[in-house]
Amino acid sequence: MKYLVQKFGGTSLATPQLREQVAQKIIAAKNEGLAPVVVVSAIGREGDPYATDTLLKFIGGINPDISPKELDNLMACGEIISGVAIVATLEKEGHKAVFLTGGQAGIITDDSHTDAHIIEVNPKLIHKYAAEGTIVIVAGFQGQTADGLITTLGRGGSDTSAAALGVALNAEAIDIYTDVEGIMTADPRIVENARVLDVITYNEICQLAHDGAKVIHPRAVEIAMQKNIPIRVKCAFSDAPGTLVTASVDNGNVEINRDRVITGITHIPNVTQIKVYSSEFPESEHPQLKIFKAMSLAGISVDFINVHPDVVIYTVKDEVATKAVQILENMGFAPVITPCCAKVSAVGAGMAGVPGVMASIMEALVTENIKILQTADSHSTIWCLVKQDEMEKAIRALHNQFVAGE
Repeated sequence: MKYLVQKFGGTSLATPQLREQVAQKIIAAKNEGLAPVVVVSAIGREGDPYATDTLLKFIGGINPDISPKELDNLMACGEIISGVAIVATLEKEGHKAVFLTGGQAGIITDDSHTDAHIIEVNPKLIHKYAAEGTIVIVAGFQGQTADGLITTLGRGGSDTSAAALGVALNAEAIDIYTDVEGIMTADPRIVENARVLDVITYNEICQLAHDGAKVIHPRAVEIAMQKNIPIRVKCAFSDAPGTLVTASVDNGNVEINRDRVITGITHIPNVTQIKVYSSEFPESEHPQLKIFKAMSLAGISVDFINVHPDVVIYTVKDEVATKAVQILENMGFAPVITPCCAKVSAVGAGMAGVPGVMASIMEALVTENIKILQTADSHSTIWCLVKQDEMEKAIRALHNQFVAGE
């Protein structure tokens, strides 16, 4: 049995006309001799009647302190509605289809309600229905505990469901359908000449996703990597080929520039830089350790970390910056903060071992008179912190320096 996992987001399921387009893509896969397993998200976005955020707003108006377990029962409803709607659409077209919840599809999770992690996938029901020629529709974003309780998988959960099923079924590919043509070299709302990438590596898309790109969740990519299952990011509203995500940039007949140093530019806005200088350290052992332990205990996520003998530098989200500063001051520190910053990232597997990449980044930003507040790097990414009012200019400068002319 050759399986193809297809995942459709909520915007592609919002109207009868769009659901008909989705059905045609599913039928086309079946006509090619594949067994489609279709993962669906909740219909629409906040304000739409079946969107998850709409359901949360509804129940929050009754009781904002409802338990995570009951929230999972509520949040699972949107995917059930969209899944049954696709079954009805397919059957109207004369194709036998069946809907399965995440648990019925064999997705078993831990009991971390609202942010569960998949422990195992046992797709025996999927195999049964597929062997009968039935198209299987699965609710994304959800699973169940070993005790049978409904759980949800957190942000990007439908992508995660699709990837987990793709690995469990040893699928030919995992097609992630979105409202864009594929993975782009930068946000097209900021960079006018941003373009769709034909091919990208697992590592590159993970880094882009961690650093702000929202096309696919990095957890899904990391799962697909386990069995080297290709991911194709496509547009639900067109027949464009989209972007292939694979282990290697040289995949079959796909041609790609092997000298590509930077694959894409991405960004995370609304962050605050915090600096604590050694001259301000109170008399205590290991003050750097105490800083990060305090942030952890307060549930504050830290990023862009530089630790030096004379200074500790890191960033937090703007909305928790006041809380972070209060904690540090209560510990006897005197933090220096720079609010309203943005993290701009240049990502590319081809930069490893290539001299001059940092110099080119500096040249691009300095030429535009953009002040660089902080930098860091890995084998595939260079990060720069800039003021938020210079973020878009920095993105365009880096894109023009590395990507636009390719």
